[in-house]
Amino acid sequence: MIRQISSLPFALGVLTVCAVVLAAAGASLGPVAARPLVPAERRYSPYDGVLPACGDPAVFERIQGRFHDREAEFWNTGLEILGFGKVKEIGYKTNGEDYIPRRYCTAWAYLNGEKSRQVSYSINEDLGIIGFGFGVEWCVGGLDRNDAYAPNCKMARP
Repeated sequence: MIRQISSLPFALGVLTVCAVVLAAAGASLGPVAARPLVPAERRYSPYDGVLPACGDPAVFERIQGRFHDREAEFWNTGLEILGFGKVKEIGYKTNGEDYIPRRYCTAWAYLNGEKSRQVSYSINEDLGIIGFGFGVEWCVGGLDRNDAYAPNCKMARP
């Protein structure tokens, strides 16, 4: 009769030693893997951090124009933004000092034939057409039909 010897305690001991060694190695590599924090304005090709204000007419023109294009050509609703009110800045460089400068804002958009809706938008440095000028990312609450900034435009805010 052949008697089998259980190797389960030995295997558990080896796994425990491996786990301890890996944890110690990971803890020692943490500070080495961290990147230095260099503000975006002090890079080799720096940003200047100068962005239009939340209530700048050029920002509202971009939002109105792109909203018109989307609603007329894609959704075919005929909705237009007639104006903006209650403009408020909710953040500036909230992603960190070493990222592209962004100004986060909210405003109320007054639409034709509908109630007013909250617009969340960010003004981003050098993210315009082909990296020239400022760019604007925006979301109109309740009209984010493809859920690009779901839930309820939360992802368009800081």
